[in-house]
Amino acid sequence: FSTDRIIAMSFPSSGKQSFYRNPIKEVARFLDTKHPDHYKVYNLCSEKGYDPKYFHYRVERIFIEDHNVPALEDMLKFTASVREWMSQDEKNIIAIHCKGGKGR
Repeated sequence: FSTDRIIAMSFPSSGKQSFYRNPIKEVARFLDTKHPDHYKVYNLCSEKGYDPKYFHYRVERIFIEDHNVPALEDMLKFTASVREWMSQDEKNIIAIHCKGGKGR
């Protein structure tokens, strides 16, 4: 897969955290505008989640502890899911995030 089909970002936040992290409504608006019906969000943050309705329930959560190596089972699950999603349509993209956007 080419990197133009992969978006790495920080946690899509609401409330006070949206002042310094990606506001979840803005992230959803961006994805719905640029990649309507062709995106899937992967939340690699074990610490917290959000309502998947913002992303039309196309959210998959992989629980990886911050500053830790993911379990092999989790990596295999993640890569299989990405492979399946990306192969369904050449327009499909993925948006991956943890908390800060670069740790995991």
